[in-house]
Amino acid sequence: MIDQFSRRRFLQTASAVAGTSLVVGFNGTQLFAAADAAAELTPFVRIDSQGTVTAIIKHFECGQGTTTGLAALIAEELNLSLDDVEIEFAPADASRYGNALFGGAQGTGGSTAMASSYAPYRMAGAAVREMLVQAAADEWGVPVSEVRLEAGQVISNGKSESMGAFVGAAQALPVPEAPTLKAASELSVIGNPTTDRRDSRPKINGTATYAMDLHLDNQVVAVVLRSPRFGGTLVSFDDSAASGISGYVRSAAIPTGAGVIVYGTDTWSALQARDAVTAEWDFSNADMRSSDQIKADLLAAVNAEPEFNVKGSAADTSNSLLDASEVIERDFFFPYLAHATMEPLTCTIAPTATGVILYDGCQMPTGAQAALAAVLQIPAENIEIETVYAGGTFGRRSTQTADYHVEAAIAFALAGGQQPIKLVWSREDDIKGGYYRPAFAHKVRVGLDSEGRIVGWDHRIAGKPIFKGGPWDGFMVQNGVDNSSVEGVRDTLYDIPNQHVGLTDDTSPITVNWWRSVGHSHTAFVMETMMDMAAQAAGQDPVDYRLSYLTGGSSDQERMTAVLRLAAEKADWASPVPNGRSRGVALHKSFGTYVAEVVEISGEVDNGIVIEKVTCAVDCGIAVNPDVVVAQMESGIGYGIGHAMRDEITFSDGLVDQSNFPDYEPLRISDIRAISTHIIESQAAPTGVGEPSTPPSSPALANAIAAKGLRVTHQPLAANGVTFA
Repeated sequence: MIDQFSRRRFLQTASAVAGTSLVVGFNGTQLFAAADAAAELTPFVRIDSQGTVTAIIKHFECGQGTTTGLAALIAEELNLSLDDVEIEFAPADASRYGNALFGGAQGTGGSTAMASSYAPYRMAGAAVREMLVQAAADEWGVPVSEVRLEAGQVISNGKSESMGAFVGAAQALPVPEAPTLKAASELSVIGNPTTDRRDSRPKINGTATYAMDLHLDNQVVAVVLRSPRFGGTLVSFDDSAASGISGYVRSAAIPTGAGVIVYGTDTWSALQARDAVTAEWDFSNADMRSSDQIKADLLAAVNAEPEFNVKGSAADTSNSLLDASEVIERDFFFPYLAHATMEPLTCTIAPTATGVILYDGCQMPTGAQAALAAVLQIPAENIEIETVYAGGTFGRRSTQTADYHVEAAIAFALAGGQQPIKLVWSREDDIKGGYYRPAFAHKVRVGLDSEGRIVGWDHRIAGKPIFKGGPWDGFMVQNGVDNSSVEGVRDTLYDIPNQHVGLTDDTSPITVNWWRSVGHSHTAFVMETMMDMAAQAAGQDPVDYRLSYLTGGSSDQERMTAVLRLAAEKADWASPVPNGRSRGVALHKSFGTYVAEVVEISGEVDNGIVIEKVTCAVDCGIAVNPDVVVAQMESGIGYGIGHAMRDEITFSDGLVDQSNFPDYEPLRISDIRAISTHIIESQAAPTGVGEPSTPPSSPALANAIAAKGLRVTHQPLAANGVTFA
């Protein structure tokens, strides 16, 4: 997997940082063959004259482990321990820090951080190693083969100097065009399960800075009074009742009619003042439906002819179903879901001599720069971004409209642009008026022959597209079909004959966004539920039945087969289920990663289900930090299961019913008694781990519940006949 990168070209810059400093990077855009392969410098590692090594982290850290993973790549090639590498978040500069898998835009998401950065960071580290070794060899008059790096020292024949001593000489050398990466047998940091996370210590001792922590001199806090219904616009407002509240500064209408910005000297004052402001809204273009109507509309859509025929022929599939010995038919419903991050949205904008600086746990610097540039009418290059830690995101900190960045910029401009403005969303703001995982309905009819083999699969989907009409439309929408609505169905790894997929778009002003695993969050549930039902109708073991549809010989199928077999083995699938328990299995590929999960439960559906354990097997290519991989598998499993158990965003006459964790309850640590994760050993290129364990988690749970006699196809499970202990 390494040789394919050997002819890629490195570029180098040098600058003075704490004395002489060596900075080396690689054009990751060119490496991954993005649409625009322009050669731009992307520095990833810096060594100063004191020998301090700093990894420049181009993907933000929201708990998913990027600071650990990317620093590990540098540490590995420089023969350092992970603790010997400092970390620093990259500034906003897509020309140097663009994500090749995002077409060169700078940002984090889609479980792409390691996939897009593995080769560039390793090669940058290897280039620095070779340059330092060459500089030392030249100075000491010895062959390069007799010089090595070890624990921050350059060593040769009894001589030893800090790496920093050779930074100046190394700067004068050409950057190696094909640095030699360490062989798999030499790796000590990559793949090491005992390495500690780089972000743990600052988070534990309180030194980690989050956007919510920022407090600048002379700053004013801004909150927004938004329409209580999606699609509503402001007619007028009255802030007279707020004028007597201590700390209240002023209010201003957002020019677009999106709401009222309320300013205070601190967060509490601003929130109290906002509660006192009254507003009149125009709801003529608002969504006034209640949840029952939204659900009925989506189910009606999947029972009608689809707007788009995505895959296969509806007529051919219908004919195959007519000839089937048995047809299994089910409809599915998935409600709107909030991201419900632990840290609500917050950012601060402050003036600089030439423009502004944004302090933020910034997921998409390119989008934030564009938004601020458009609102403030200043060049994007005059917008600095200082990225800090983010307390979770699950996709929420990156929207196609850059919503909270736009609000912050408007608040800054309306306040005169002369003092720092800190925009704060409360959790209630985000749950009642944020961006949601869209509601979706599916209807599936599967035809079986007399031996239980699938002869036809008709699959209809309806929901609001995420990407259509936005800046990613050209990339994610083909022939009118938003790929996020059908991913995981259209590209299933199962060899399904006569499969037809149809799609109907929902239209609503309710704002939607990618949510952990995006479309896979609902498509995997449907695919794995229907495969389970087909196996049951065929009288076959659910694992064996799935394996029989993964025999095409493709690499995808072979890797999926391996994780399924491993999960089944580790879950003791072949053994009788203990008394009073049942098991369910599900598998799915998303973001390049293969995951299979077995959920074992006890209890009864009407008297309290207990999730006893989840067994997970994952193939994510080379596991750079196994501990991070395990943590992300556990996190994704909990996120998927927790939301499927009891969470939904519901509406009453267009008003959101939920407001905070008491009525939108996150997973509790007691909800799942045990999770075990097993990583397939691999030397393949690393793929994503932030999202892929979420899709199979809820169908594995639902299949375990079905083994107790209740097949649930509408979520959340707790609202559809299942009780949890």
